[in-house]
Amino acid sequence: MLVLSVLLLCAISVKAFANPACAVCTVAVGASLEIARRLGVDDSVVAVWSGAFLMLLGFWTLKWMDKKGWQFRGRDFTVLALSVAMIGFIYISHLTYTPRPILVFWIDPFLFATICGALVLSWSSDFYQWMKKKNGGHAHFPFEKVFVPVAALALLSWLFSYMQLCAPALPDLSNI
Repeated sequence: MLVLSVLLLCAISVKAFANPACAVCTVAVGASLEIARRLGVDDSVVAVWSGAFLMLLGFWTLKWMDKKGWQFRGRDFTVLALSVAMIGFIYISHLTYTPRPILVFWIDPFLFATICGALVLSWSSDFYQWMKKKNGGHAHFPFEKVFVPVAALALLSWLFSYMQLCAPALPDLSNI
């Protein structure tokens, strides 16, 4: 408890810097996966929110880079792709990559849900900006900027949970 208190005090007293290879964030995603599994939450739901979290981390990193004046060709795509790619550390520590056919892709369900979560966060943020522009530069209601992405991610989570995307595959009965 004392160590946790000291770490908390150090974290509060030190200026935060964005890091696209944030190990703490990856550990937080891995811990949330284990906690959610114990609570009975489908892995695909955790993956959706993990993808959104990692994409948001990339957006924050881009804002930090803008403040520093760091510009280079392909910066935005590179930073966002690296941020979402941090989900690979979850495979090193918690998961085994087991691809399955999903729609037209041959991909691991957790990775597919992670990518979908990242894309939905990005698209819903763009959708909010479009709605705001159509409304004369003003939001339709308070906290609309937060509501639109959260509602889109909640809908995607419900859809993946309903589909049981990360549910274990049915056993192969052809060998019996």
